[in-house]
Amino acid sequence: MTSKVTYLGELRTKSIHVQSGSEVISDPPVDNFGKGEAFSPTDIVANALASCMMTIMGIKARDMEVDLIDSTAEVTKIMNAEPRRIGAIEIVFEMNGVSDEKNRTILERAAMTCPVLFSLNPEIEKRVTFNWK
Repeated sequence: MTSKVTYLGELRTKSIHVQSGSEVISDPPVDNFGKGEAFSPTDIVANALASCMMTIMGIKARDMEVDLIDSTAEVTKIMNAEPRRIGAIEIVFEMNGVSDEKNRTILERAAMTCPVLFSLNPEIEKRVTFNWK
């Protein structure tokens, strides 16, 4: 078992990662009857994409002996109304630690091999930008 999800009432859930005991609370957004006080389930999906891409780049950077510390990703999730689903995910990476163009290209291509990216519905538009400092 990967995780256990418990319904807390008022449309809120608590997910516990079985191996670590880590917890995540989810709450629907205000426009979908929630309180908007935590990540919504679709926020978690969009965030998972950025986190996965950053992790894959981190693995590759480690192999290349490059440090990406303090690199960030800004995530924007865009919902479609009918049917209600994620229509697009925009991710803007602000990347540190790589001055060589070849290494940047290698890391960007590595990010695009993220398993979450391949797991998402192909109809979801993925807009990914890499800004290198």
